[in-house]
This record gives sequence, C-alpha cells and structure tokens, in this order.
Amino acid sequence: MTATGLAARQPTGTAPAARGFKLTWPVVLLGVAGFLALLSLVRIVTGATDIASGGTVSAALSLAVPIGLAGLGGLWAERAGVVNIGLEGMMIFGTWFGAWGAIVTGNPWAGVVAGAVGGLLGGLLHAVATVTFGVDHIISGVAINILAMGVVQYLSKLVFAPMRGGGETQSPRIPGIDRISLPGIGEPLRQVESNGWFFVSDLAGVLRGLTQNVSLFTILAILLVPLSVFLLWRTAFGLRLRACGERPVAAESLGVNVYTYKYLAVVVSGALAGLGGAYLSIVAAGIYREGQTGGRGYIGLAAMIFGNWRPGGLAAGSTLFGYTDALQLRQGGTSVHALLLFVALILAAVAVYQLVKQQRVRAAVITAVSAAVVFTVFAVTDTVPEQFTSFTPHLTTLLVLALASQRLRPPAADGVRYRKGQAK
Repeated sequence: MTATGLAARQPTGTAPAARGFKLTWPVVLLGVAGFLALLSLVRIVTGATDIASGGTVSAALSLAVPIGLAGLGGLWAERAGVVNIGLEGMMIFGTWFGAWGAIVTGNPWAGVVAGAVGGLLGGLLHAVATVTFGVDHIISGVAINILAMGVVQYLSKLVFAPMRGGGETQSPRIPGIDRISLPGIGEPLRQVESNGWFFVSDLAGVLRGLTQNVSLFTILAILLVPLSVFLLWRTAFGLRLRACGERPVAAESLGVNVYTYKYLAVVVSGALAGLGGAYLSIVAAGIYREGQTGGRGYIGLAAMIFGNWRPGGLAAGSTLFGYTDALQLRQGGTSVHALLLFVALILAAVAVYQLVKQQRVRAAVITAVSAAVVFTVFAVTDTVPEQFTSFTPHLTTLLVLALASQRLRPPAADGVRYRKGQAK
C-alpha cells in the first residue's frame, strides 16, 4: 500500500486549500528566544534568580523525561485508535521491574530493559482487552492502573522485603547510570550565569542545565522523540498505523491488518511508559518506592493532548510540566510567585493575538480578564502558600488543557471499537 492510497484526495476543479501556519525550526528557535527573554525580564523585576538557572533547567529536564515517555506511549496507542488511560499502571510496572532488574543483575541498563518489559506486559494486557475482546478502553485502562498497584505491592513484599535495605514498600538502593557533561564549558557558563545579565545569563543557565551532568538514560529518552516522528510520519509502517486510528475500515480495505497494527502500537505504548517508570526508580530516585509515579502517567496523557497528538507538542507540554514541578521543588513559593507575572504577560500577549489576528473578541476579553486577575494576585502577594506550590504541576495541567481545548483534533477513530469486516 502506498501513501497515496490512504491520503485524502482533493476534488477535481476545486481550489487548493489555504495553507495554514507552518511551524519551522527558525520559528521554534525564535519562540524559545522570546520565552527566555520574557523569563529574564521577570527574573530582573522579581529577583527570583532561580527561574532560569542551570539547576532549575537540569531538574526540569529530569522531571520532564518520565512525563514525556508516558505521553509518547499514549501517542503511539492513540494514533492507532486505542485510548490508553492505563499509562499510569504501566509506569508503575516499569518502576518496580526496573528496580528489580537492576538489583538482581547489578546492571542498571538491565533494569531499563526490565522496566520496558514490565510496561510492555501491561500494554499487551490492554491490547488483549480492547482490541481482541472489545472492552471499553477507559474501563480497561482504569483496571490496569488498579491491578498494577496491587501486583507491585505483592511483589515488593515477596521480593524486596527479605533483602537487606529493602522493605514492603521500597527496594534496596539501585546502581546508578553514568552521567556525562560537555567538557570545557561548564565553568565558563556558570560564571556568565552568575553575572545576572539580561538574557545572556539566562541563556548560559539553560545551556549549563542541558549540557552538564546529564544521564545517558535522559539522552536515550530524548532520542526516542525524533525516532517516533520518523517511524510514524516518514515510513509506510507509520502511515498504516495512523490509518488504523483515523479510518480503520478504509485501511482494512487496502490490505492492512488493523488488529496487528493496534497490537503493535499498544505494546510499544506500554514499553515506553515502562521506560518512564524505570527512569523514576533508577535515575530520578535511585530506589523504588511505592506510589513513586505520583500520577505522572495521567500528566503524560495530558501532555500528549496538549501537544495535539503530535510529538513536538508533546515534548513542549512535558517540558512545561517538568519546569513547573522543578520550580516548586527548588524554591517553592518564591519562584512560583514570580511565575505568576510571567503567566500574566503571556496571557496578555495571547489576548492581543486573539483580538488582532484571529478577530475573536469574546475569547480575547476572557483571556485579558484572566491576565488581569493573575497580575492582581501577583501584585498583592509576596509569596505563594506551600500548599498551593505543591499543587502547581497539576493546576498547570488543568489550565493548559482548558486553554488548548479549542484547537485539539484527536484521531477520528480514537477509542472506537473496531471489528474486522464492519460496514463503517
């Protein structure tokens, strides 16, 4: 089957559709520079020196990786038409099996493989339930989440509790994965960052966080994003898989084994979520603890939706959630309070864009009012209560999904029960 066999054909005699805004690398880099300049301005105004420091960027990267891996897993499944609410449970399997594999072999990379296999088994169970037996995707995913919590509790009592340094809710220490740094630039970047210059110091902080003391597992996780782009959007395999999530009956009529592609997608989805779980236990904590995922599977799913079922948007969403989490962990109320000014400025810019470019007066007014409320909160307070800062990543998830809901377009057959030979 060729790409033209599944591509939508334009009716004869009609004018070509107008091309929308195209996201190119120069545009992306310009946008990143704009955000960094705005962050630098907020840093100077508020004195919150940590909002773009190397430590914050490094922590944000570490916190974004498991969310991104879970979201990437959701992307694979939903592009094939299977909703995967079970990402959280597959991550839970990944945390336990990743720790177990690393401990029994003494090799953390064996733990990475074991974590992927643990998540893969969860994905296989989800595929059997939804693809073969036609179980509702949401029900199957929730069942896997519940099952995973019970299974790892039992396994911990059976395996980790008798081990020295282990217990019923945690494992012994896990051997770590090597970290690398780009030589010769760490100290110069630190010196530039410490000067507090507008934009330049913040850029140095970002570069230091991205190039110093980075885990090899982090690099592997980042490389999985362009690999997924290539496989899903640049190969015949990816075209057929995405066709199963858009028009499975049409794909079947062209000789695609829809069941096989759905199975492959959901199994890969589980393996990616398992990798995210293994990252939490092996790299982020160096130990397995019960409840370690902390809802990151759900946040990963939110990042995927925020990214409109595209890898680039997913990476941006994961970075956003990781960044807000890093801020509340490093400086708590001070940095989150400074972030309120940043959010108010962003909302004001969005309101202007909606009014001038999109001619959406009502949406612009609502956004402008929201910006005014956020700025008022920033102006009348000096810090943010600790109870609120711990909720910041989850609140960010809700706000992002609310703001992005108008432009979302999931695969047409996402979550739809498919049976071979059905009429439509």
